[in-house]
Amino acid sequence: MISGTARGHRLKAPRGNSTRPTADMVKESLFNIIAGAVEGALFLDLFAGTGSIGIEALSRGAYKAVFVEKSGVCCGIIKENLEFTKLSHGALIIKDNAGKAIESLAKESLKFDIIFLDPPYKKNLAAETLKIIVKNDIMKNTGVIIAERHTGDLLPDRLGDLAIARDQKYGDTVLTFYNKAQNKQ
Repeated sequence: MISGTARGHRLKAPRGNSTRPTADMVKESLFNIIAGAVEGALFLDLFAGTGSIGIEALSRGAYKAVFVEKSGVCCGIIKENLEFTKLSHGALIIKDNAGKAIESLAKESLKFDIIFLDPPYKKNLAAETLKIIVKNDIMKNTGVIIAERHTGDLLPDRLGDLAIARDQKYGDTVLTFYNKAQNKQ
């Protein structure tokens, strides 16, 4: 279920368990935490699945959301969900794996206010994706990265100029928030 301007819309999801949508409680908590940063933001939704997180960001005032998903079926569903919520105008869908998409976005000199990643659990993809984000420097200095992960998927406290600002646990799901570390002089 979506909040914001598209409030009440139920999004389409693929059949089976090929995707693991973010639980409504976790999504609501996420957007309560980042509420002040969403309005006017350039938002990146990595491992987008159904697109629910990026669509929520658009519905809450992000000016643009980029959806990265390697599944063609899921990309089609993201497109349908964007059309259903009438939020297509602020969206770009990239069918590719996260690493290649990040490198392409860096070549375009894009810098995001908010980067959300929700890779498959228990495959160490969150840590690997964070390394690629740091290497390609696609986050604004005032930005935030949120990694949704399983409690068993460990992430470093610091990575390059990123540092964990907050961990929020919901059962076996954790939202880990990274900000750029402030230089201390």
